[in-house]
Amino acid sequence: MRTGTIGRGLGLATALAALLTGLFTAPASAGRPAPDQVPAAALAAAPAAFTHPGVLVSRPQLDFVRGKVQAGAQPWKSAYDQMMGSKYASLTRTAKPRAVVECGSYSNPNYGCTDEREDAIAAYTLSLAWYITQDSRYAVKAIEIMDAWSAVIQDHTNSNAPLQTGWAGSSWPRAAEIIKYTYSGWPNAGRFATMLRNVYLPKVINGSNSNGNWELSMTEAAIGISVFLEDRTSYDKAVAKFRGRVPAYIYVTADGALPKTAPGSGLDTRDKVINYWQGQSTFMDGLSQETCRDLTHTGYGLSAISHIAETGRIQGQDLYPEIADRLRHALGLHAKYQLGAAIPSSLCGGSLKDSLGPVTEVGFNALHNRMGIAMTNTQALTEQQRPAGSNNLFVAWETLTHANNPG
Repeated sequence: MRTGTIGRGLGLATALAALLTGLFTAPASAGRPAPDQVPAAALAAAPAAFTHPGVLVSRPQLDFVRGKVQAGAQPWKSAYDQMMGSKYASLTRTAKPRAVVECGSYSNPNYGCTDEREDAIAAYTLSLAWYITQDSRYAVKAIEIMDAWSAVIQDHTNSNAPLQTGWAGSSWPRAAEIIKYTYSGWPNAGRFATMLRNVYLPKVINGSNSNGNWELSMTEAAIGISVFLEDRTSYDKAVAKFRGRVPAYIYVTADGALPKTAPGSGLDTRDKVINYWQGQSTFMDGLSQETCRDLTHTGYGLSAISHIAETGRIQGQDLYPEIADRLRHALGLHAKYQLGAAIPSSLCGGSLKDSLGPVTEVGFNALHNRMGIAMTNTQALTEQQRPAGSNNLFVAWETLTHANNPG
């Protein structure tokens, strides 16, 4: 995904809420706890009862969006029009399932990889279209696509199999949640659940020591699938992965001289850590493990972090307070340079590649609109990019679903 080049010059109980108010409005030097130090009350297990629909979007959020679109309010109406005008909303789409999806590095070979990802995004798109319009044709088409895949797919193979499974496995449960819990009539919902449990979950639940966006996308899929399956054990395992990976993906100065490492990473020397961070040896608030690789992959990671936290919040386990400091710095740092600020030579040699993509709406809405954190650069970039479309991998229509959404 190359969307341009950026060179030099391119540019969280009441007590807890009170604590966070001070935490995020105090100066960085105010001696606050480590950003990922988690209050015991926040270390709750998976919910006793899962909320549905509850993967990335909730019923209150969907109702908010539907109301805004019906009223012709912006930016939701233009975002809705963008979605409905896309190939993913087509009522004539024919799914292209296959038994084995084989994906190599850089999608070479690409045997069903693009087809699977795009069919999953289409199912999600159609489920949103169903809810907003209440036109059953969209629900029927979403079901048709999900049924086509659940009847056929058996495995993902080759080197990119974990990532591919993560990407498609992030979109499928979003669609399935909306259809199962807001539309009457999906006879094969059980078969779809079996597909997620047997084909997708085993590939993503144990994480990855590759670049951080891999494990984050895989964990997003694992969280969403766990919600749909109401699998508390897998949900807890995925949350544990998330808590180990986020501090190892986004650096903040409280970490010390070197970034944190994910459990089991094997990064036990300074040289190994720096090499893993793309050769970057100067660390600053918000730097991502993949910043010096390119902003696009960094965007994948930040997007998955936001999605996981959003699903957790819907499920009654608000993960945002644990990661807010890291995420707001990361979004702000990268937005600043994408907007055109001069890039210092100490940052990736003074050159950053590509752009974040349509990935800032969810995190910005949570941190700025709900938690009241000032995010000037992120706000500017988010508003500039509206309506945010799809990256054709696992991100889609987030201006529509999350812009200023209080749900």
